[in-house]
Amino acid sequence: MSSRLPLAGVLRLGRPSDIWFKPALSVVAAVAPPNLALLALGRLDLAMYTMAGSLCALYAHNRPYAARARALAWVILGMLGGLAIALLTASLTRSAVVLVAVGAVLAAVQKALCDATRIGPPGNVVLTFISSAALFVPQSPDRIPGHLGLAAAAGAWAWLVGMAPGLLRPHGPERRATAAALNAAAAHAEAQGAGRDATATRTATVTAVRAARQALRSTDATPSSTAPDTHRALERLIVRAEVALAAPSDADPAPLRDWARQVRGNRPVPEVPHLAGVDSELAPHPGPLWHRLRPLAPLALRTALGCALAGYASLALGIGRPYWALVTAASLYQADLALTWGRGVQRVVGNLLGVLFFAALVPLAHTGEIALVLCCLALNFGAEALIGRNYWLGSVCVTPMALLITEFAGFQQPGPLIAERVVDTLVGALVGLAAAVVVPHRKRVVRAERAGPRTLAATGSSRGRHPDQRTGNTTEGVRP
Repeated sequence: MSSRLPLAGVLRLGRPSDIWFKPALSVVAAVAPPNLALLALGRLDLAMYTMAGSLCALYAHNRPYAARARALAWVILGMLGGLAIALLTASLTRSAVVLVAVGAVLAAVQKALCDATRIGPPGNVVLTFISSAALFVPQSPDRIPGHLGLAAAAGAWAWLVGMAPGLLRPHGPERRATAAALNAAAAHAEAQGAGRDATATRTATVTAVRAARQALRSTDATPSSTAPDTHRALERLIVRAEVALAAPSDADPAPLRDWARQVRGNRPVPEVPHLAGVDSELAPHPGPLWHRLRPLAPLALRTALGCALAGYASLALGIGRPYWALVTAASLYQADLALTWGRGVQRVVGNLLGVLFFAALVPLAHTGEIALVLCCLALNFGAEALIGRNYWLGSVCVTPMALLITEFAGFQQPGPLIAERVVDTLVGALVGLAAAVVVPHRKRVVRAERAGPRTLAATGSSRGRHPDQRTGNTTEGVRP
């Protein structure tokens, strides 16, 4: 069991993303105006609904802007849909048993859709957090349109925040992806030339090249003589990274790194000659959504079962907020049992440290509503700035933020809040892991794929192997 569910490395800190500050600043820019407006109006009790829309700004930061516009719009619609179902259910019944069941089904649907569409971090957890919390807030049918209107308005603002950087750097995401592919290829060539084990650098290069291809494909441009100059120049640079991946011993890292430096920013993309007989193969379009959802049925069942059992266990223990246990269970499920176990360990460690942070922070937050709002904004920034290093580190900020959000409707005694959060974290993690064992994971298929395009076979490229990333196993993004 220790070899299958290891502890070593689970809490190790990784390097931050190159753009770690962008989602951190975006979420602050998206959350601050609605919350400050509600503060000025004396209606902080409505902040949960504006937060629903504002947190959509966490998504799609690595996507080109045309693709980001579509992705953010779908995320906002998905957020509003889950929130609408939760509010309607809450207005029709106060049965905690029914509310937990609805929350579990919503969590399963959100998990399956986020994985099938590969929306990326923060995945389903933010959606599940909002819909599950809304289920347990007293509601009446006449107030639902207004609450949804607040969420929609905040979501529209979040969409603008997410798209705003495109005014200054319209090709920023594609450029970053191409630069990452070039730097990874250079590192692989250096490792190969120095006689070091190049397995890790090869895997990193395969991943970076695939990400760069995907970025270009999502721009909806075609690699032809009529394509935009920037798109065509970036594509040729990706080909150079692919060639270096196929024959690293013959590649010179220096020009690869030099091209990577030039690609960043708004400088002209360096033009490199087209390599005759070598064409880039852009990532294929995904199949119909239904075809991508079918293999995820076991994952959806596991999520529904784990969330339901976690919520009911919390109710049996007399916890007033069973949705915390439900969300904890929903946050665990990854590509296989070992990864799910690791996420559970990270979740527990981060939440336990987070409640200690909350205990230290709450005297300051209770000095006034403005202090409460500012603390939440600082925690939003901290969560997004740190979670890319490791999930548990970001959770240290996410946990007190979630606890402070519950106080927007009025200050509460910190002792009961801390106790309930600790119990719900442990219950959600234990029951969620049990459900992952009961409902077996679909056997992961590790496919052999070419590191470069088909034509690179002529250069002597070998087939690279890498795991299927359909499940969206990531460590970035807010995880309430």
